[in-house]
Amino acid sequence: MTDRFRELERPQTGRLKDVVLMATVSGFESLRIPRKSDMKQFSELFEPLFLGSSSEARRQAAAALSQCPHVPEPVAALIGSMPISIAAIFLTRSQAVSDRTLIAVIRQQSAAHAGAIARRTTLSPSVIDALVEHHNPAGLSARPELRQREVNEPSLPPAPAPDAERTAREETLRAEIKALARAGSSEAAQAASTIVPISSTHGALLVRFARSGEIILFARALATALDARGPLVERILLDVSGQQLATSLIALSLPGDDLTFVLQSLYPHLAERIGGTTRAEALTGSMDPTSSREKLDSWLQSEERDEGPAPRHQAYLADDHANDARQPAARKVAGALGGFKTHRVFGRR
Repeated sequence: MTDRFRELERPQTGRLKDVVLMATVSGFESLRIPRKSDMKQFSELFEPLFLGSSSEARRQAAAALSQCPHVPEPVAALIGSMPISIAAIFLTRSQAVSDRTLIAVIRQQSAAHAGAIARRTTLSPSVIDALVEHHNPAGLSARPELRQREVNEPSLPPAPAPDAERTAREETLRAEIKALARAGSSEAAQAASTIVPISSTHGALLVRFARSGEIILFARALATALDARGPLVERILLDVSGQQLATSLIALSLPGDDLTFVLQSLYPHLAERIGGTTRAEALTGSMDPTSSREKLDSWLQSEERDEGPAPRHQAYLADDHANDARQPAARKVAGALGGFKTHRVFGRR
């Protein structure tokens, strides 16, 4: 057994080291919340395997770790010190790299490494300052116009550049980098928050299930249209005012007639007439499509951040809600009444 492990140290076993490296990275990725001992053990195993593997395996390992939310700082520093062909994707995408590591890479590595860091979606002020310092180093030797003046006028002592001018140039460059960083962040957020309008098929399904009163099927169709999980759809439908459902359907660009019909079917009180219109029409008429999309997008983003259902949670609209383990008394009463079935109604009659 010892001899088999020793094979990993031989030069001809490069392929084995590649396999072991990727297996080690995959095992670390599977840890949802790694402990300090896990981080330390992974750091100790990663460095010899990474340095002994092929360039292709290094690129694959860096790409895999760029999506990992937890990366030990020594591992991040090691990947950042690699050639740009290996380190680029990690420096650009990884959110687990500390500002201290990024600043060290900017100051110690090439301009290509700094360019990869500058393409990150978010940059802290300290990292931006390091990029400015790397792009515009202090010293008059960097100014070609002064060197030309020294050649043309050798008898005159070189006049130092005013500190105010140099400071102004640095501030201008710093402002440009911050603007680029903000623009990149807003573009990424806008691309991630694009809400696809509902298709005619899904719209017809929502109308059909609302007409027949099949709330569970309606909830599933709405979840598919929103590309959301059950808890969010449950919260939307349990808002008896109908405002959250109206916001969601307006953001999905459901036609106005179908929107009014769905609201009045699920929430009967919205069918009441006020003057020459109904409550549903008054509600939807006061809502703006742009603000509705923003609200729906914030709900979806909040759902992604809070991903992970609570233990033993059962949705209110579940098929077997009567078998909820949290309500043993209700099951006994229902059994004594001979399986009495309740009829769920949204709103008031």
